[in-house]
Amino acid sequence: MPRFSVIVPAYQVQAYLHACLESVLSQSYPDLELIVVDDCSPDACGAIADEFAARDPRVRPVHLPRNEGLGPARNAGMERAGGDYLVFLDGDDTLAPHALRAVADRIKETGEPDVLVYDYARTYGTGEAVRNRAAAHLTEHGPAPFRLADRPGLLKLLMVAWNKTVRREFAEREGFAFPTGYYEDTPWTYPVLMAAESIATLDRVCVHYRQGRRGSILGTPSERHLDVFTQYDRVFAHLESHPEQARWRPVLYRRMADHLTTVFTRPDRLPRSLRAEFLRRARVHCRRYRVPGAPAPLPVRLRHGLLRLGLRRTYEALRLASAVRRRTLKGAAKLLRTARTVALRLHYRVQRRLPLRADRAVFAADGDRGHGCNPGALEEAFRTFAPHVRTAWAAAPAHQHTVPPGTRRLTPGTAAYWTALARSRYLVHNAAFDTGLVRRRGQILVQTQAGTPLAHTGLDLQERPAAARGTDFARLLRDAGTWDYVVSANRHSTLVCERVHPGGYTTLEYGRPRTDVFQRATAADVARLRESLGIPEGTVALLYAPAHRAYRRTQRVALDLERVVTRLGPRFMVLFRPDHRHDHRHDDPLPASGGRIVDVRDHPSVPSLCLASDALVTDYSELMFDYAGLDRPIVLHADEPEAYEAVHGTYVDLRAFPPGAVARDEDELIDIFAGGHWRGSRSTQLRAAFRERFCPYDDGRAAERVVRRVVLGETDLPPVVPLAGRRPAPSAAAALARTPLATVPQPAGPRTVTDSL
Repeated sequence: MPRFSVIVPAYQVQAYLHACLESVLSQSYPDLELIVVDDCSPDACGAIADEFAARDPRVRPVHLPRNEGLGPARNAGMERAGGDYLVFLDGDDTLAPHALRAVADRIKETGEPDVLVYDYARTYGTGEAVRNRAAAHLTEHGPAPFRLADRPGLLKLLMVAWNKTVRREFAEREGFAFPTGYYEDTPWTYPVLMAAESIATLDRVCVHYRQGRRGSILGTPSERHLDVFTQYDRVFAHLESHPEQARWRPVLYRRMADHLTTVFTRPDRLPRSLRAEFLRRARVHCRRYRVPGAPAPLPVRLRHGLLRLGLRRTYEALRLASAVRRRTLKGAAKLLRTARTVALRLHYRVQRRLPLRADRAVFAADGDRGHGCNPGALEEAFRTFAPHVRTAWAAAPAHQHTVPPGTRRLTPGTAAYWTALARSRYLVHNAAFDTGLVRRRGQILVQTQAGTPLAHTGLDLQERPAAARGTDFARLLRDAGTWDYVVSANRHSTLVCERVHPGGYTTLEYGRPRTDVFQRATAADVARLRESLGIPEGTVALLYAPAHRAYRRTQRVALDLERVVTRLGPRFMVLFRPDHRHDHRHDDPLPASGGRIVDVRDHPSVPSLCLASDALVTDYSELMFDYAGLDRPIVLHADEPEAYEAVHGTYVDLRAFPPGAVARDEDELIDIFAGGHWRGSRSTQLRAAFRERFCPYDDGRAAERVVRRVVLGETDLPPVVPLAGRRPAPSAAAALARTPLATVPQPAGPRTVTDSL
């Protein structure tokens, strides 16, 4: 008996069915059966189902003799299901990677509930994925399992079958089945939730819900949208036959009224000829099932009242007035923005006529992010070694809390911001200031670069269009022509920068200012950082920093982090920090792991995360060059090397010159840590060679050398401390290295470690 029976009805989705079935069969949790119900589809859906069945015994195709509709097709799948839990998935949607593993773990954790509800994300043809806005109702905080009465907010979620898994024995005992017609999910999901003795939630996106497909039910005007009334008749008939559930009638009435309003107001649902008929039937249903006194906000009560009274012209007049109001406000806002832009340009032009202030400096990093990176280290050095210069940091309001108290805060796009750009002598950035910046005579622009380049950058991106992503190469050349100084970490960085960012600047090959803190940190500093991140004493903290992949429309985590920490045992934990270019607003939350996987994406200081960790795990992140300066272990998870090289290009062949052990897949990565190879002699040798090439000047005084040269005009700068004479930053792993490796849990299986070269 499999754990899951995944039921996929298929009708005229041949273009999407392959991706749907692959998303199920490629799950990291393989204990499943996949029942594909060909609803007498006129296209190739049936043939695709048979092809998958021929290559994977877990696939069971079902061919219906005539087209029955989505509800009966699901029923046919349920009749043949043998799994513990039923999972429904439409043929044009997909399961998220590792979704079934997360579902299985949550089911086990919550004691085999009757229903587990999980989240979804709407996916668009552009590659954008937007997470459900009502995801807050899926929080895993609080007791679980529970009953619907304990969490009635679940009824505010989308009432569909595919955002939940149902225990098969529970569904069979209660006799649940899908009806015919459109909106067949409605009379299934409400009774299932009301009847369930135990419910749990999983705060994770498990389904990618495709939007904008031509021919989809919800996007095709049809008289069959009138089926919604029959489906709600079935819902309230269920309440009549189950008096113990009568308490839900007011809530269901409100949900029905909201649903009818949605169907009526969506232009892609009802043909114009049916709108009057729909509103007439809506009035009948609202009067029939209305419960007086049901609480609702005033706008909702107004919509429901108009629906109940059947005032179609009044309703449409109010909708038109509301649309006109929104359009008017939008136009007014656009005019105000235009006027503000013109005023700021005039203000900036006036400020450029005023004298420069030799005691002013403006810093920024990564667009408008917070205090940090190389500009952040230089800003601190300005305050230390050139205290006569008043510093300011330009950052968006959301990041201004990271700016130190003694530094002035600037918001990009404001008059104060443009005044500072016009009149400050020193401008420091690791990318580029605003496109409207005009470099004045006497101003000094310092470009710190974002890091040692691994992937192609600058003019080299002309041959990498996917990685370039619309880079304005003409502006790139103009910007490089305005730089006075470029801070370089090593000879490799110097050679690359001078070729891909040609200009008349002076290169300051002084080291990485942002890693100066590595040489200054004390054991007490490291202990304080680890405590702030919740790293228990005696725990090996792995900083996992995957790089951005331009060839992926959506960035996904290549490692199953929950599996990694489970296999390695309680002595290991993971700090997850992907590339800052990765927009994670709609990402799945990291799996609950008892605090052993910590999301540090929003932590303001990457150097602090490096100091707090014991080893770095990455693929192609340029953070490896910084981390090598710590002289702590680095393990590469080199997945998809050919794809990354083809799209991004690399300046360093990590297969020939790695900073440590190399794992080709997740199992090898686990073996490297479980077997101790991550801190073995071979890894130490590789790291030493890597440091010698890429960290020759990282002795803790790089920022000081830059300030003394650029601001104070000194040429006799502090000498560089050789690698052999540097004090390594204290690491918690030093004590762990004396612990016998036998105490580390060994993973099962015959796999062996590939220690790169």
